[in-house]
Amino acid sequence: MTDAVRRIRRQWPRGLVVFAALGAAIIAIPLLALLVRVPWSGLVDAATSEVVRDALLISLVTSLAAAVVSIVLGVPLAWVLARTDAPGRGVLRALVTLPMILPPVVGGAALLFAFGRRGVLGEWLEQSTGLVLPFSIWGVILANTFVALPFLVITVEGGLVAAGTRREEAAATLGATPWHVFRRVTLPSVAPAIRAGAILAWARAFGEFGATITFAGNLPGRTQTLPLAVFVSLDADRDAAIAISLIMVVVSFVILLTLRDRWWSGSAR
Repeated sequence: MTDAVRRIRRQWPRGLVVFAALGAAIIAIPLLALLVRVPWSGLVDAATSEVVRDALLISLVTSLAAAVVSIVLGVPLAWVLARTDAPGRGVLRALVTLPMILPPVVGGAALLFAFGRRGVLGEWLEQSTGLVLPFSIWGVILANTFVALPFLVITVEGGLVAAGTRREEAAATLGATPWHVFRRVTLPSVAPAIRAGAILAWARAFGEFGATITFAGNLPGRTQTLPLAVFVSLDADRDAAIAISLIMVVVSFVILLTLRDRWWSGSAR
């Protein structure tokens, strides 16, 4: 790092600092308000209740499963968008990213119309395999994947674009097959992007609410995730809602903080 760069980093423009502080305050103040309202005396009982334990387990299992499915399906999809001249790529990219701006309840309704018992594919799926997605943990995973997949796709596509094609072209010139190039050159070059995208996908799935409650319902012990438990507790037990919210904040913050230095720092330099 040169002296000029060090000097620039030490001399902070006041206007930027003010706006940065305001941006941080928008996020920090609500979280601090949550901490202020935490019922510390009854926190352990609320956090270890059967409802919270079940909701936490369901949230972790379904969000991790959604992240894995997003990797399996999203990496090839990002590769198609970044590395091929397939017709309609612009339409495909818009379709893939649509769940990012679509109201989650609308996404849940669309899933219901598609995979519900009387849906376009749901009736056939039940008759062929006996699998019923709505109001099941598989439905939670599908809803989570629906909203999380775009985050991985756009992250990995950005990594592919930034990595360029020079190494892939060199490997192909030396006689490597397309599959070998993908496995041994492409994937290692975008590994940080895949990891970052997986984290974003997991985080989005972990906090999903609208699509889940619309498509999979809110059945305690079966489909009730932590966000759904918070929603129910806001009316029935405000202290429990605060305790569950604190658990979500702590789990999310610890995991993101732990993984950031390992997976994101290299790309941030």
